[in-house]
Amino acid sequence: MASLELTGIDKEYAGGVQAVRGVDLRVADGELVVFVGPSGCGKSTLLRMIAGLEEITRGTLRIGERVANDLTPQERNVAMVFQDYALYPHLTVRGNLEFPLRMRGMARAERERRVAETAGMLGIDALLDRLPRAISGGQRQRVAMGRALVRQPAVFLLDEPLSNLDARLRSEVRGEIRRLQQRTRTTMLYVTHDQAEAMTLGDRVVVLDRGVVQQVGTPEEMYREPANVFVAGFVGTPPMNLAPARLRIDGDLATIEVGGATLRVMPTRALPEAWRAHAGAALQAGFHAEDVAIVAAADAEAMAARVEAVEFLGHESLLHLVVPTGAAAAVVRLVARQAGAGQARPGDPVALQVHPGRLRLFAADGRALGSA
Repeated sequence: MASLELTGIDKEYAGGVQAVRGVDLRVADGELVVFVGPSGCGKSTLLRMIAGLEEITRGTLRIGERVANDLTPQERNVAMVFQDYALYPHLTVRGNLEFPLRMRGMARAERERRVAETAGMLGIDALLDRLPRAISGGQRQRVAMGRALVRQPAVFLLDEPLSNLDARLRSEVRGEIRRLQQRTRTTMLYVTHDQAEAMTLGDRVVVLDRGVVQQVGTPEEMYREPANVFVAGFVGTPPMNLAPARLRIDGDLATIEVGGATLRVMPTRALPEAWRAHAGAALQAGFHAEDVAIVAAADAEAMAARVEAVEFLGHESLLHLVVPTGAAAAVVRLVARQAGAGQARPGDPVALQVHPGRLRLFAADGRALGSA
């Protein structure tokens, strides 16, 4: 196993197209780090540079203590699992697992031992004599992972490995990957566009947008303290609500105007300095669906809203709400959680109360100003 360090990593293609810009990241030995972001954000390109399948334009890559920029993929001792499995159709499961070991000239007895150990770990030992076409998609994904693991790589790279599986099987295999990583303590980098997958798998998550790292942190840090509006609007199911807001300071009291409501936040003397510096400016307020309560009647600190749709999820319901802002043809759309089925129905008028202590503010340029 090995640690991994990326310093100032850039990837630029012909014509000046920059896919990755200035990535700095250190991954500890035995850590599982997930790269997440929308399509085209550079996450797969970053993984391919680590694997040696793409050249690094600028910056330094270290695997363990060794600079790896000029090493071949074979010399890096990394293993990669792709979205499409890439199994040899004419080889049995056993043959697919043995293939990288045969290429290394490994003795037969050691090959058989490693294949048996890996197949047992992944629960595919009963499939060893079948061809890939005779097993399910989930089983093929396990074989692809096994072919990588059997090499005992220093770093294990997975590029959207579950995208071809249905939702139920994806959840099942995701759990298996997490248990496998915890058991083997393999350094693992995992790429996905699914933020729910990222939040449930990673020790840490790296959010990318247009080739730039937006934030690195634990799943809880990402959810509770997003670094900017992009992360706030990307992470979480549902993601953080965002609404136009303005901070007012009136003597000893600070208030926030959001969605037609005026929230009393705190005494002026207790205001964070970052908030105080943006008093009166156009801001965005962020708050999660669980921080919104449905109250009996509107008052000065409640927003008047209308229920647009209700998602019933069994243990809870998500209310999709429309809040008029007073501006011509402008509305704010929010989501609130309710336990069970709740009482609200599409078209119902409701009053919303936002927990002021859980409010986050974001500056006009999108960066976070923190919470109260």
